[in-house]
Amino acid sequence: MNNAYIAGTASTTFGRHPDKTLIDLAVEAGERAIADSGLERSAIDAVYFGNFLGRGIDGQGVVASLLARRLGLGNVATTNVEGACGSAGIALRHGVLSVAAGASAAALCIGAEHMTRPGTQAITQALTEAGEMATDGAAGLTFPGFFGLVANAHAARYGSSRDHLAAVIMQNRANAVTNPNAMFRETVTADEIGRGKLIADPLRILDCSPISDGAAAAVVTDRGHSASSPGGAVRVLACEQTSGPVGIRHMETLTSFPATVAAAERAYKHAGLTPRDVDIVELHDCFSITEIINVADLGFHPHGEAHHAIAEGLTTSAASGVVVNPSGGLLGRGHPVGATGLAQVHEVVARLRGTAHDQVRAAQIGMTHNLGGAGATATVTILGAA
Repeated sequence: MNNAYIAGTASTTFGRHPDKTLIDLAVEAGERAIADSGLERSAIDAVYFGNFLGRGIDGQGVVASLLARRLGLGNVATTNVEGACGSAGIALRHGVLSVAAGASAAALCIGAEHMTRPGTQAITQALTEAGEMATDGAAGLTFPGFFGLVANAHAARYGSSRDHLAAVIMQNRANAVTNPNAMFRETVTADEIGRGKLIADPLRILDCSPISDGAAAAVVTDRGHSASSPGGAVRVLACEQTSGPVGIRHMETLTSFPATVAAAERAYKHAGLTPRDVDIVELHDCFSITEIINVADLGFHPHGEAHHAIAEGLTTSAASGVVVNPSGGLLGRGHPVGATGLAQVHEVVARLRGTAHDQVRAAQIGMTHNLGGAGATATVTILGAA
């Protein structure tokens, strides 16, 4: 990965975009990422597009080729990538591998999703396709239902409580307040969280990331083209992808995601770093309990202690350790599933450049963690300031 750099990034606002299509959002993010990279369009020679639901909702395939045309990129190589909620992280990895291998000089990676149009019931049903449809899907298990089981398993094994889940929500919503791209920009109290609608015991409405529209993008370049970035290029130190069980019947435990553990271990080894070296991480908090588990799976705090660390503020900018989800995460920023992985990259790059809306420290090493399904796939990317 020594020859791969992030030269430009962009993100649309996340939320409701009734006046825009999936393609419109993706083009907006792509245009802005190219501009941020400082590259001429003629330098882009590959497009990787991450999306999960678009083909089923909009009935449109070959979106990467459509985007290349709309962006005026000519006859470049185009690839559509699907890995459920991990689609954008996988799209980024393809771009990084292409550049690192010398097959591309500059790859545009875009992730986008338009989820608000069909309605909650239709989207919830569509999202179940990220599980094992022949078993979990046939039994009616939704993702809120699955992560409700996870929360109960974690409580039984490690003693986590509703107060620990609420701490995750309050911290991430507080972080989102100053994020101009976030869907939710107001704080919430424990009382408000506790009064929320029960979705899948013990998870309530604010424990769940919101249905959102949005897009994000990044331009991955080689060493020669990285110098064009007016904001400064960021080094890709590692970009790893792994897989795990798709259906609940194959899971040995509900309190850890093997794909995350394996991807993190490989990323640390490839980068020559440890969890203690990471200053900031944007991790996949699709539900409040998921952040608690991911903090442990990524090695920042041990299992059985991560929920206490979060509740004690040890993952905030006020502490000396890693800062978790300074953007607000999925719970605060929103979760257009196909865009999330690249939105995480956009947030980390801004903090490594020192240009973030809430820059709180001189971050040198940042991480992104993007999870697909119930741990069916995971990507972990480590980035270093130039």
